[in-house]
Amino acid sequence: MDIRTQKTFEALFALEDIRETLRQRLPNVTGPEDESSILEGVSKVRKILDDIEAGTGTPQVRKIASNIDIRSREEMYINIQPIQAAGRLTPEARKALIAYGDGYSTCDACRKPFRLDKITSPPIAPFHEQLASFVNMDAARVIPGARRGFQAVASTLVEKGDSVIVSGLAHYTEFLAVEEAGGVVKEVPINEHNLVTPDATAEKIEAVKKETGKLPVLVMIDHFDYQYANEHDVKSIAKVAHQYDIPFLYNGAYTVGVMPVDGKEIGADFVVGSGHKSMASPAPSGVLATTSEWAPKIFRTTQMVGDVTKRKFGIKEVEMLGCTLMGSTLIGMMASFPTVKERVNHWEEEVKKSNYFIDGLLAIEGSKVLSEYKRKHTLSKVDTTNSFDIVAKSHKRKGFFLSDELSSRGIIGEFAGATRVWKLNTYGLSWEKIRYLLDTFQNIADKHEIKVNRG
Repeated sequence: MDIRTQKTFEALFALEDIRETLRQRLPNVTGPEDESSILEGVSKVRKILDDIEAGTGTPQVRKIASNIDIRSREEMYINIQPIQAAGRLTPEARKALIAYGDGYSTCDACRKPFRLDKITSPPIAPFHEQLASFVNMDAARVIPGARRGFQAVASTLVEKGDSVIVSGLAHYTEFLAVEEAGGVVKEVPINEHNLVTPDATAEKIEAVKKETGKLPVLVMIDHFDYQYANEHDVKSIAKVAHQYDIPFLYNGAYTVGVMPVDGKEIGADFVVGSGHKSMASPAPSGVLATTSEWAPKIFRTTQMVGDVTKRKFGIKEVEMLGCTLMGSTLIGMMASFPTVKERVNHWEEEVKKSNYFIDGLLAIEGSKVLSEYKRKHTLSKVDTTNSFDIVAKSHKRKGFFLSDELSSRGIIGEFAGATRVWKLNTYGLSWEKIRYLLDTFQNIADKHEIKVNRG
């Protein structure tokens, strides 16, 4: 870790120590010991700030709570980790973590009817309305990750033995959500281009009807899948589902928060997004949005009454288990939201940068892109079996030689040791970083005598 990054963390930690003194004192009363502790802390921070300014000093803090490493990946490297890129926090979200880190901090001003989406200070209730508008749906809830959105919908619609249509590239959490509800997953086969088509979806629905004697109860398809990040024709697939009167769940884990998503224009009955994957939010976070038709079912309130106490909690939503995101996770999501709303307008530029890099990678002889090309997303699956893997076969570090070469040049996030098939994500990188990233891969190829077709 370079010294300025190290010292920045030390300054933040030292300020937290001062903050703890302020927390432990009596309200608005600073005793002699408190004053001494604060002055000592201020002096320490000033020394650290001097080190940051001069770029000097030695590391004083290497661990948090004695055994947790300081995470400095985003400060020290260009991180192309495939699921991390669009989840990097904004400065506002990082400030929210500092201010709202206490467990139930969002509940300070919770009043009747005692439900998360009804809290107005901080402005959580308006945020729910803004989320619904953001994806053009009628109602929305924050959830602990996209998987909990799949779970909520499946537990509402699916009964034991029911069939649910998913993509042949579906995420494992879609499977688990259906299994937990007692349903059975039925996969739509992908074609030679690794795409799920409307025709294949219709054929699968017919096959399920013929096999089971009844229609599937839900069609759940990813807009961009997690394996190739190929774009699937979700609008046409939703139309097919509705022709059979089957509700459609739009999986926007890789779209909501990075590109414009219009749930009603797509024809979605449910829109699910991932906060920590695509909305610059702390994990676990996400969004589940639906139409006015389905909201009373998905967001149904409990009807149960205690047999002894006769207690009832009618305002609490069953699928949400009452309340979902609390504390800094939710406030971090809210703090990033203005940036997220703005950045979806620049999706074409992000895709342009993705293609610039992939074009340059393909210039390294023997390299391939397994995702559809030209790229329509910033997440890509590549194959370097006939380029970098040839070097790995005879290198003493095997496939780890590429990780070594990249990390020594300030790039991390590729699958360590992988030189055959692997994924990367360029989302959020500046053009300067994109060019540096490409130059680095091509220079590594040059070093190991792999031909690069430049120009």
